[in-house]
Amino acid sequence: MSSSQPAHSRTALAGLTLGALGVVYGDIGTSPLYALKEVFHGGHVATTPENILGVLSLLFWTLTVVVSVKYVLLILRADNNGEGGLIAMLALATNAVNDKPPLRRLLLMVGLFGTAIFFGDAVITPAMTVLGAVEGIDVYEPQYHDAILPLTLIVMVGLFSVQRFGTGGIGKAFGPVMLLWFLALAALGLPHIFENPHVLTAMNPMHAVDFCLRYRWVAFVALGAVVLVVTGGEALYADLGHFGKKPIRIAWYGVVMPSLVLNYFGQGAMLLDNPRGVENPFFLLAPSWAEMPLFLLATAAAIVASQALITAAYSVTKQAIQLGILPRLRILHTSVRDIGQIYVPFINWGLFSLVVLAVVFFGSSTKLAGAYGVAVTIDMTITTVMTFFVIRYGWNYPLALCIAATGAFFVIDATFLASNLLKVAAGGWFPLMIGIGMFTLMLTWKQGRKLLSDKLREDAIELPAFLEAVFINPPTRVAGTAVFLSAERGVTPNALMHNLKHNKVLHEQNVFVTVKHHEVPWVGFEKRCEVEALGHHCWQVTLHFGFKNEPDVPEALALLKKHGVQLDEMETSYFLSRDIVIPTIGSGMALWREKLFASMHRNAAAAADFLHLPANRIVELGSKVEI
Repeated sequence: MSSSQPAHSRTALAGLTLGALGVVYGDIGTSPLYALKEVFHGGHVATTPENILGVLSLLFWTLTVVVSVKYVLLILRADNNGEGGLIAMLALATNAVNDKPPLRRLLLMVGLFGTAIFFGDAVITPAMTVLGAVEGIDVYEPQYHDAILPLTLIVMVGLFSVQRFGTGGIGKAFGPVMLLWFLALAALGLPHIFENPHVLTAMNPMHAVDFCLRYRWVAFVALGAVVLVVTGGEALYADLGHFGKKPIRIAWYGVVMPSLVLNYFGQGAMLLDNPRGVENPFFLLAPSWAEMPLFLLATAAAIVASQALITAAYSVTKQAIQLGILPRLRILHTSVRDIGQIYVPFINWGLFSLVVLAVVFFGSSTKLAGAYGVAVTIDMTITTVMTFFVIRYGWNYPLALCIAATGAFFVIDATFLASNLLKVAAGGWFPLMIGIGMFTLMLTWKQGRKLLSDKLREDAIELPAFLEAVFINPPTRVAGTAVFLSAERGVTPNALMHNLKHNKVLHEQNVFVTVKHHEVPWVGFEKRCEVEALGHHCWQVTLHFGFKNEPDVPEALALLKKHGVQLDEMETSYFLSRDIVIPTIGSGMALWREKLFASMHRNAAAAADFLHLPANRIVELGSKVEI
């Protein structure tokens, strides 16, 4: 028994590490397709031996400092009950400064913007990676150049069309495909390094320092392309909950970083011998017999990288909905076993439309490089800022240590961000426009919900007092249980008042349910229900969910049995209040934002679907609310 347990653990660890290769490292793993090429592409940096070594040194130390040290060693430690990602970090940071309301509000705004800008990255990444892979046609068969855009669009149509079938089957292929890809990266680079081992001197950081001192402004501009080597670094942290720290670290140090370094240095070694290869150094690494297999493998790897971002967009959307920063959307579960496998039609086709727009508008990976990097560096900088507040106020580390731990990374991130902001006019405006649009929607929804809640609270009647008045002269009691959903605990639901007014009956049992979503990933079943008896077979129930829990109300209400409340599923009806928002001129938000909120509220997916209420046992009663 004792000998089989370690073997089982090793097998599980190997499986998780292979899975991490596919999901976590898809984006950063496809960076060799375009990163080194883009540094030299503008013509500002000549392909001299000194410059090649200087740029390689910059790439190597950027990978080392930003990914190996910042993300893998430091950021992965800042988990929220085992979960990672910007929303998890936002929850950690805002909870750490709960006693400082102004700072908490500021961090919330910064975190919201970081979450919004992620959607810009989710558009640019598929467009950039697939275009970068398909452009291999130009190297091997230049006469088919005009086929690049149509072929890219065909890949996109196929990729987004299969999402509704679920990522389970596709996901199983992610790890093996990316393992083969990383082995290919290393195999492509090694022969060129053996032919020109002098390229390994680029590991000396003085080459990077010398390059920056020699070129200064041009080197600063070049950082906007250098940062392409770490696009996807955020995925290490975002997918923490899926794989855990150890598999992510083993995959990085054991497979990903060695393969990336060998490939970049192989490209550099080839450029030392043939500077004209700078047009597309990645595909020129391959011998003639491997050209077509490499093209197909690169396209497959690009699809994996795109799939990882699409799946992440679904997860981020679901978490944002449960935290109340996006309206409810239709979410379909594509697996009966894995609760994390979801499909969000609105997000899927919204991303598809924007990706197609990006591919057609920019037309090449080189032009898209101007747009790529802005969203990534914004999120990298925000993550560093959030980390400071977590370790300072959440973990109570000394101020000097916190500044030392995050200050250097902030300077690096801010430098990369400043360099990328120079690309705003050249395409960086595209992900920024998407991010600002999403931020406006998020902020409008969050503030609109608060206005709606405040208005409903103004007109609300305390539930205990209302029930006391009702039972002075009680209405007819009918068999069964009525579950009244209410956004505010302790107030009388509009649905109850309408039911009494129009039907003039009260059920034998009445359960008043408020659903609360918390800034933690998971809330266990032992903390799911909070019950208060109100007398006359009435109960006030609060259900608690984390932002990664599935808000299944009937499943949670089954836990009431241990509190002495028996619910017969076939005798239970669910009453919901469906409020119609009426924008008005006056206090609150600007009129256009109130109209936007009213439209979002009207078109939000039904609460019944979101809360998994049985479709044949729902009663909706509506009213108009002016904000």
